[in-house]
Amino acid sequence: MGSIRTNLNYYPICPDPKLTVGVGRHSDVSTLTILLQDEIGGLYVRGNQGDGDNWIHVPPIKGSLVINVGDALQILSNSRYKSVEHRVIANGTKNRISVPIFVNPKPTDIIGPLVEVLQNGEKPIYKQVLYSDYVKHFFRKAHDGKKTVEFAEI
Repeated sequence: MGSIRTNLNYYPICPDPKLTVGVGRHSDVSTLTILLQDEIGGLYVRGNQGDGDNWIHVPPIKGSLVINVGDALQILSNSRYKSVEHRVIANGTKNRISVPIFVNPKPTDIIGPLVEVLQNGEKPIYKQVLYSDYVKHFFRKAHDGKKTVEFAEI
């Protein structure tokens, strides 16, 4: 099954949001991330082009969940599913709370393209990587978009 981790994120009011970052641009190392966000908003995802400053606000919808594909699923699917680059912007008038639930492989799992994905002769894009090494690589550096996934590329 793997592991599940839940975070409780609190973003206090920031009188001048331009002076801070809620969470820098990144993709999650998880397989899937299930996110409950409050009514404040502030979550942005990178547009499909993946370049430039093409950020799309994810408006909160009461009672809904946001589901993000993470890097582990991108690697396991040999990029059939792409992880979502996202960021959080601080709010100038209200506190923000979000609750992400990260569904992960076990730290001792090896992740790489699944045999079933490659059975029709598709060439692997990623090598086999110990999941805990992948996570350590992510936390060793500042958020930098989707560059963490390059750690697993062949």
